[in-house]
Amino acid sequence: MRIGAVEIILIIVLALVLFGGTKIAGLGKSLGKSIKEFRNEIRSDGPSVAVGSSDAEPAPTVLPAAKVEDAAENRG
Repeated sequence: MRIGAVEIILIIVLALVLFGGTKIAGLGKSLGKSIKEFRNEIRSDGPSVAVGSSDAEPAPTVLPAAKVEDAAENRG
């Protein structure tokens, strides 16, 4: 089932009657701003908000197997 031009015009007229022109214009404006912000964030190099916090514990150091064996020999 396809939607023709008459149906689209009817939907637009009903939306104008139900919501009014100013609300629909405001909705379009906010939708445009949201899309613009989303595109700018996608194009930016990294996130604008810091992911980690400064008081978080540092990640543990992972040693290669050879260094672990050397450390075990030195302890005992």
